[in-house]
Amino acid sequence: MTETKNKAAESASAPVTKDFDLQNSVHKAEDFYFKNKNVINIALLVIVVVIGGTFAYNKFIKAPNEKKAADMVFHAQKAFEKDSFNLALNGDGNNDGFLQVINKYGSTKTGQLSKYYAGLCYVKMGKFQEGINMLKDFNAGDQLVQAMAYGVTGDAYMELKNTEEGIKYYKKAGQYSNNDFTGPTYLFRAGVALELAGKNDEAISIYKEIREKYPQSNEGREMDKYLARLGVVRE
Repeated sequence: MTETKNKAAESASAPVTKDFDLQNSVHKAEDFYFKNKNVINIALLVIVVVIGGTFAYNKFIKAPNEKKAADMVFHAQKAFEKDSFNLALNGDGNNDGFLQVINKYGSTKTGQLSKYYAGLCYVKMGKFQEGINMLKDFNAGDQLVQAMAYGVTGDAYMELKNTEEGIKYYKKAGQYSNNDFTGPTYLFRAGVALELAGKNDEAISIYKEIREKYPQSNEGREMDKYLARLGVVRE
């Protein structure tokens, strides 16, 4: 009988203990909140503002600006396709050029791409330093296009007789994206530039890299010839 009473007492007391522990936990949480409510409220407010602000920016500012930039760049792209580089760059008073797109919507994807086109226009027009400056400000967000931008920057430096910087950007272009187009193309230009600079050992290293990494490319198939010219014979 006594044992039965003890079990009953234990079963009756168990929920009370749990409720008590839960209440203690709630009180501790409330106590923590009231002691730190200013910091917590500010943190929550920041999160809400950032999330809400990001959503609002994307919906009401970024998306409309992307559309406006895409509409604005249309005539500049058409002029570029026709090799009318000055017109593509500066516009004609009625239609905007790449520079106007950059000035107004430079932070958009179209604005960034306009920097690439503008850099090409400058280089095609013989304004190599202006082209370099524009291309260095370009951020593609795409490995292939970014590699091409580095490559054109290398071309511009070579035109300015700055072989060291030309080699640097050719290497950067060739090694930035592992594809059979920009990879062997710009590595090969780096190798030729190294030969012109009298750095044959570095040229050999580049040519071997092309042969090993891109054997099926046009450049890769020619590498034995270029290596043999520098005294390297395939074993």
